Amino acid sequence: QVQLVESGGGLVQPGGSLRLSCAASGFTFNNYAMHWYRQPPGKERELVAAISSGGLSTTYANFIKGRFTISRDNAKNTVYLQMNSLKPEDTAVYYCYTSYMRYWGQGTQVTVSS
Repeated sequence: QVQLVESGGGLVQPGGSLRLSCAASGFTFNNYAMHWYRQPPGKERELVAAISSGGLSTTYANFIKGRFTISRDNAKNTVYLQMNSLKPEDTAVYYCYTSYMRYWGQGTQVTVSS
């Protein structure tokens, strides 16, 4: 059974940082690229970042502009999203995604507000 369990979301002030984690199980994690998406309130889901199966290649949405870093630990079957310099417009539900069976995690809420 495939599982993607996100954690690390919460309420943070503008300019703050959060680190999201996504723990994967039920498939061969190190064979698949992993992705972070987000869905802001009232908007469509959008790609934030992706990382190759071995972790050597990463892709970021233009709006990230160097503020976020995606990484993975294949020994722990976990992918991370380090988010710095957070802005109110980063408020969204953040989802972990794998192309294995096109599976989504349940999402974790990130709220950036003073």
